[in-house]
Amino acid sequence: MFKVTVNGVTKEYTQGTAYLEISKEYQPQFKHEIILVLMNGRLRELFKTVKQDCTIEFVTITEDAGRKTYARGLIFVMIRAIYRVLGHDNIDKVRVEHSIGSGLYCELDGKVKVDATLMDKVKKEMQSIIHRDIPFMKRSIATAEAAELFHKYQMYDKEKLFRYRRVSSANLYNLDGFEDYYYGYMPASTGILKYFDIFPYEDGFMLMLPLKEEPEKVPEFKPRKNLFETLQQANQWGRTMEISTVGSLNDEITKGNMNDIILIQEALQEKRIAEIAEKIKSAGSKKFIMIAGPSSSGKTTFSHRLSIQLRTLGYKPHPIGIDDYFVDRENTPKDEYGNFNFESIHAIDIEQFNKDMTALLNGETVELPNFNFKTGKREYKGNYKKLGPEDILVIEGIHGLNDELSYSLPKESRFKIYISALTQLNIDEHNRIPTTDGRLIRRMVRDARTRGTSARETIAMWPSVRRGEEENIFPFQEEADCMFNSALIYELSVLKQYAEPALFGIDKDCKEYIEAKRLLKFLDYFLGVSSEDIPKNSIIREFIGGSCFKV
Repeated sequence: MFKVTVNGVTKEYTQGTAYLEISKEYQPQFKHEIILVLMNGRLRELFKTVKQDCTIEFVTITEDAGRKTYARGLIFVMIRAIYRVLGHDNIDKVRVEHSIGSGLYCELDGKVKVDATLMDKVKKEMQSIIHRDIPFMKRSIATAEAAELFHKYQMYDKEKLFRYRRVSSANLYNLDGFEDYYYGYMPASTGILKYFDIFPYEDGFMLMLPLKEEPEKVPEFKPRKNLFETLQQANQWGRTMEISTVGSLNDEITKGNMNDIILIQEALQEKRIAEIAEKIKSAGSKKFIMIAGPSSSGKTTFSHRLSIQLRTLGYKPHPIGIDDYFVDRENTPKDEYGNFNFESIHAIDIEQFNKDMTALLNGETVELPNFNFKTGKREYKGNYKKLGPEDILVIEGIHGLNDELSYSLPKESRFKIYISALTQLNIDEHNRIPTTDGRLIRRMVRDARTRGTSARETIAMWPSVRRGEEENIFPFQEEADCMFNSALIYELSVLKQYAEPALFGIDKDCKEYIEAKRLLKFLDYFLGVSSEDIPKNSIIREFIGGSCFKV
């Protein structure tokens, strides 16, 4: 018998009792479904069994780890259903590409046309699998055996992935006789995955997930044309370079091709920046270039590189940081926890910003402020500006796309750019890399280098950063005149060298250890490479150091 403590109450359970059975006792106390447990602070799947005295907490599908598990299980059900509907001989590959809102965009290669009729059949098969509440089975096999197995299954991206795995074993999941590999935890069974939708979209199809806050509600799909086109362009870049997955990137590293990859990726980005500069020129009469994007997108380096391209076209660009218009610290709004909310648009002195920008547009001379982050005060140090015919302001900040920020400026005077790190890599065909993971690792590395912030502190503040992005940035991204993808196909192999020591420094007793462990496992898929061949104007230099710009 083992003692299991829940909410301070201890009960005894026989060896071999599944956490699923214990969770059923406590489910009536929760509004939403339990999908995982925390056993002594470590995440465990519900089909795991009690093997020691422990304290457990329950994780529902409204929590980050729970939602990821729900999505993972639903993807597995979808892939099982597609293979059952079409048969293996008609399928070359099912690819889970990227997220759009609350949905995942997927593509299907093979002897088949993706249309409403096919998706209706897949949806019905998924509903049947879910209705039967089929358990997810898990087994551990040798890594070399896993590579051989996925070669047999014709899942060559997974075979390539396991070729570079240094761990001796791999965990495979089985659903109704169909075996696959997934990065992360699975639900106990399919019955919990009731809420979803699936339908054709563009050249593939959308798998819609329920809302995190309302897990019984699947939102209406809202196409994001600009974002989708930018994501597809990223995918095309990856395919052009024949690097779409971590395994194919590792192949190139082992062949000694990293220098060429770095140069090609940097050239592709520079070409895109030049195209944006030309677009600004062709738009005519633009005086304010508004650049916005989520945390760790590389906004500062991008603004410098765009300014250089604008100079080649005869402009005189001047960078302005919206952060220099922060209100004095004591006037900063606070969030629901009583902390300063620096990401609120009302943390900016909107009136003064509009007054200064309007005056500049009218040909007046204006003294621009500089915000002193140590004193929490705006300062004026003789930074006077007057716009001539060739002068143009490059304004960077998270609220740049929000018309409330620049309400007094004529729309025809503004050009809006959305920037984000939209990785074109996937772990394999069924395991995508969330863009938030890449940005979190970027920020972790930069914060440790420039701000003395530990990886634990960066992870702890990340949920608050993400909430700010959801509120202040993402709703306005489709209003941009163009988008720029700052992700570099090679960057995680470089960031790995900087992030791993910081993550290993997080103590196992910290609540951030769970996320640190997940990120360490993620980075373990990548072979590391040196940063010495990366150009000094690269966006990744903003995070690892060595930039030729003041970032």
